[in-house]
Amino acid sequence: MSDYVRLQPEVVDEIVRICNVMLSEMEETMRTANRLPRTDGFGDFDSAQQLAAGYRRKAAGTPESAKERVEQFIDALTQLRDAFATGGEAFLDTESDWARQLTATDSDSGAGNGHQSAQ
Repeated sequence: MSDYVRLQPEVVDEIVRICNVMLSEMEETMRTANRLPRTDGFGDFDSAQQLAAGYRRKAAGTPESAKERVEQFIDALTQLRDAFATGGEAFLDTESDWARQLTATDSDSGAGNGHQSAQ
C-alpha cells in the first residue's frame, strides 16, 4: 500500500479554488464576528448590563466564543488549502493536524452553550 495519494493537477486546483472561496466567506464572517462585542444599547439597568456582558463573552475573549471559533476554522482551512496548493503531497502530512483542529473546534462547540437569563 502506498504512503501517499497522487491527485490530478486539475483536482488540486479545484480544491484550492474551493478553499479560497471558503476562506473569503470566513473572512467576511470574521468581519461580522469582530463587531459582535459591541453591546451598547442594552440600557443602564443592572440586568441589562449583565445581559450585555454575557453577549460580549459569547462574542469574543474565550476559546469557545464566536470570534475565536471563526479564527480556528480559518486557521484549519488555510492549512488545508496550503497543503493542497503544494501539489497535494503535503496533505497527508498535515491531514491529522487540521482534522484534529476541526474535530476539537466541533467538539468544543457544545461546551459553552449554557444559557443565562436576565430577570
